Amino acid sequence: MKELIRSNDPVAISWVQAVLGDAGIAVVVLDAHTSVVEGSIGAIQRRVMVPEADHARARALVTAEGGGHLLPAARP
Repeated sequence: MKELIRSNDPVAISWVQAVLGDAGIAVVVLDAHTSVVEGSIGAIQRRVMVPEADHARARALVTAEGGGHLLPAARP
């Protein structure tokens, strides 16, 4: 699995899950429970993970749907 986005915004995370789910890309959100345990103050961001083989396609889909601002800069 490879990180696609990291965010505290539950709406953005849900949107990314919907876009990728519609495209048949598996999505796992990590640290969601940790965020709740720490009081949901935003100290720990949730990570949206996708299979490494689908990472480039997932980035392209999120960008095409208008969510490019959610993505970190591409890493080599």
